Amino acid sequence: MNPIPVGVVMGSSSDWDTMQHAVQILQQFGVAHEARVVSAHRMPDDMFAYAEAAAARGLKAIIAGAGGAAHLPGMLAAKTVVPVLGVPVASKHLSGVDSLHSIVQMPKGVPVATFAIGPAGAANAALFAVAMLAGEDPALRQKLQAFRAEQTEAARAMTLPPHA
Repeated sequence: MNPIPVGVVMGSSSDWDTMQHAVQILQQFGVAHEARVVSAHRMPDDMFAYAEAAAARGLKAIIAGAGGAAHLPGMLAAKTVVPVLGVPVASKHLSGVDSLHSIVQMPKGVPVATFAIGPAGAANAALFAVAMLAGEDPALRQKLQAFRAEQTEAARAMTLPPHA
């Protein structure tokens, strides 16, 4: 079995500013992953090969960034049964709304989980992948529970300025 359960892919290296947040979360949880550029528009044959081989290679999730109305998450989902987690990358002209629409409006039968635009979406996609893997990995589940408990405690510890 492939020791790498999560693939992080993006259409170009310029998407790295967003997608690195997914990689950071995976690293924090000790989840093996691969990160690469697999452009749906510039290298469609490579993208199809990646998607078609994903399940056989043991990938359990693919986190795919889409910038500028790119179709990478949807095209991957059309060619694999491995769950695809789509991350809209903010674009210069439409602030990522075009990317969001390209992911969220997939036709019936080609599901893509869709996350928030930008770094928060990339981090949450990675946390979702961790949660998927944690279902079969008690140690990973404990790490995720501890992470969430830390977030809760941090929220409780926040102080607000006094109201006048």
